[in-house]
Amino acid sequence: MPKVSFMVYKHCLSSTITALIDAFSICNALHDDMNKDTAETPAPLFEMTIAAAAKEPVLTNGGVLIQPDVTFHTAEKPDLIIIPPRLFARQPDEKELSQILPWLKNNYQKGVRIGTLCTGSFILAMTGLLDRKTATTNWLYAKKFQREFPRVRLTPDRILTDDGGLICSGAITAMYNLALYVIEIFGSADLSRKCAGILLVDRNRKSQQPYMTAVFRKNHGDRQILKGQNWFERNYATRFSIDDVAAVVGLSPRHFKRRFKQATGENPLRYLQLIRLEGAKDLLETSLEGIEAITNKVGYEDSRTFRRLFKKFTSLSPREYRDRFGTVQVKD
Repeated sequence: MPKVSFMVYKHCLSSTITALIDAFSICNALHDDMNKDTAETPAPLFEMTIAAAAKEPVLTNGGVLIQPDVTFHTAEKPDLIIIPPRLFARQPDEKELSQILPWLKNNYQKGVRIGTLCTGSFILAMTGLLDRKTATTNWLYAKKFQREFPRVRLTPDRILTDDGGLICSGAITAMYNLALYVIEIFGSADLSRKCAGILLVDRNRKSQQPYMTAVFRKNHGDRQILKGQNWFERNYATRFSIDDVAAVVGLSPRHFKRRFKQATGENPLRYLQLIRLEGAKDLLETSLEGIEAITNKVGYEDSRTFRRLFKKFTSLSPREYRDRFGTVQVKD
């Protein structure tokens, strides 16, 4: 019977723990039902425990108290450890980390798989186990992750990664994709498929790209570049060159491009493309305007160029994006 140990720490998201306990409990019930004709009563597929630094109740996000079953020091060797996230990718305090990190490393060295939910990948990366390995995380914190852990091969577009038994999942609901992956590993593909139906989870969802929105850095302190950013946002639908924006803020084109990249992390052309594509996504979600009209409204002349860029940044065509995320329905 595979043993799953849910790691709990102060202010982590309790919902990710309880949701997966429920998911694995549903899996156990299905497993029992699928094997009810056997001579012996089948054992549950998963045995679950909650582990923490101490045996006292842990105050998690939103004031929810979780009672651990075991401490890191008394826990038996599990088959899988699951690390929950914390809001804004914040880390446990130093006292907890001093116990968490050795526990994770020691178990991995003994052959234990480790799964991370959302920004729980930050904790796993702190162990050094993810160095030179492929990982993913919540797309919103991908740049922060890359700055803090440059030795990890981060693939923020991925919903799920598994490199050497280190399993990472994307933004929070990707925890169910991780659960289904684990069920297939320890159970079967058929059992995972049946669980997906009950949980209403798309097993074929592979990318976070369609859900990503551009995050623009503005707290960099460079007033001239901030002026340029604001100019982009007010005028992105008009026709202009990057040199025109440089002139507006009083810099040479070369200095503008260099300082813009330094301040925002993006070159000006890509920044403009992201702003235009965010505008297009908004129109696709909230209107029934045609693709040609949207192309012109966000500053492009050629709809073929627009469609190509849109698919590059979202992994969907404009029509596919509208079908998935559109909120306006055609009236009969």
